[in-house]
Amino acid sequence: MNTIAQLAAIACISLGAAAGTFWIKGPPQRRFACNPAMLRPGEVCLEQIPPDAKILWVDARSRSQWQHNGLPGSVLWSLDHTENLQAFEAEVAARIIKTPRVIVYCGDENCGLSHQVAAQIEALQLDAEISVLHGGWRALDDAGKIPHAGTKNTAPPAPHGVTK
Repeated sequence: MNTIAQLAAIACISLGAAAGTFWIKGPPQRRFACNPAMLRPGEVCLEQIPPDAKILWVDARSRSQWQHNGLPGSVLWSLDHTENLQAFEAEVAARIIKTPRVIVYCGDENCGLSHQVAAQIEALQLDAEISVLHGGWRALDDAGKIPHAGTKNTAPPAPHGVTK
């Protein structure tokens, strides 16, 4: 048998074994795991947050992502240049009075937007405890905190000519 035929036989056997394993065991479990020892300053794992804690959740993703599958009750703070930053500041400031614990999240553990938004909220000097959720939306989704059936976040329509 020549080299190419041997390589093809090994590839077919390997592919068959992989397909059989996938068919019997199913797809790999790719759940987000947070290691508190590896957190950057200001970050928190979802598991570290008490379930009964009163928290203002701030979504740092785009408006369309927040409306489609944001955490229910969260507020939007997008860094998109077409958005009205003052509207975000006003809404967050009003809510911080009632809920001084703020956790900002974005798409996943590699998204730096949540750190930028947290810095902007801290710059408001509202005496709030501000953290960034390590793992972001992905950690919330893996923990079953994001509903997937027909719920959408809504915000009042923006004034004419202004994207809120």
